[in-house]
Amino acid sequence: MTDTQRVTLAEIAAEAGVSLATMSKVLNGRSDVAPATRTRLEEHLARHGYTRRAGAQRSDYIELVFHELESSWSMEVIEGVEEVAHAAGLSVVLTVSGDRHAPSADWIDGVLRRRPLGVVLVFSDIAPHRREKLRSRGIPFVIVDPAGDPAPDVPSVGSANWSGGLMATRHLIELGHRRIAAISGPEDMMCSLARLDGYRSAMNAAGIPIDPALVRFGDFHPAGGEAIARELLALPERPTAIFAGSDLQSLGVISAASAAGLQVPRDLSIVGYDDIPLSQWLSPQLTTVHQPLRRMGEEATRLALRLADGAPVETLRMDLATHLVVRESTAPPA
Repeated sequence: MTDTQRVTLAEIAAEAGVSLATMSKVLNGRSDVAPATRTRLEEHLARHGYTRRAGAQRSDYIELVFHELESSWSMEVIEGVEEVAHAAGLSVVLTVSGDRHAPSADWIDGVLRRRPLGVVLVFSDIAPHRREKLRSRGIPFVIVDPAGDPAPDVPSVGSANWSGGLMATRHLIELGHRRIAAISGPEDMMCSLARLDGYRSAMNAAGIPIDPALVRFGDFHPAGGEAIARELLALPERPTAIFAGSDLQSLGVISAASAAGLQVPRDLSIVGYDDIPLSQWLSPQLTTVHQPLRRMGEEATRLALRLADGAPVETLRMDLATHLVVRESTAPPA
């Protein structure tokens, strides 16, 4: 509990008509409690606003949770989390669970049993009742690169996706391109929509009509980027440039261009997003928007540790700046 709370776990147990041991089992995510009893006791905890003090019975690790591991992208975040955790004398435990929106339902019970010092989640959000479970157990959590729009009280670290989309498209416009396609990520992810809004803003500001046929939603993966790029390059009036929305999608776009007999950037300019290390080793090297993935992992971990220590936190939401890295994959249209 926090220092200002007077109700004790024993008092809540007595009110609910169960033993302190049973209440402790629910609090610690033990599985040997009947579902109906667990639900009833969770309601008692929530009604009293019970919160175990953050950092109480401290563990020695941070739990980092992804819904999938894309090696190039994920490693940047992992290395950022590890650097801050190791500097604090902590280990990092990696978990893969759920989908891009939230971890799976059984993850919450597992993390309550494991009781890490803090949790860093690479997801859109987690459901309100699961947030309350973590908070009541004193397990601070921070969401990295929220693909949705977390509530104001949800700690999160993201990046300036709209600015990134604007910079990528403006660069292509300044080179002289007018028929510019955009392949964003999944339509239900806020970062996809924000990058696409940046693209539209740049096009509108330049007075360039946006052809709906050139705007597509992808999946941020190479195969998806290739499939969509093949469709775009087969149009009667194909684009001269593509803003691919992620570096991994750019790999697919480059493959589709090669299959169509086009040379990058002579026949097709490509801009990616993320600036993963691989982007420097492509031929040609990829022009891309640098998303500070490693620093996002670092800042999320620092925030989780501050919350675990009960230290003052000025803001629960941080959006880091992006910037354009111009390399070899863009050039004026032929």
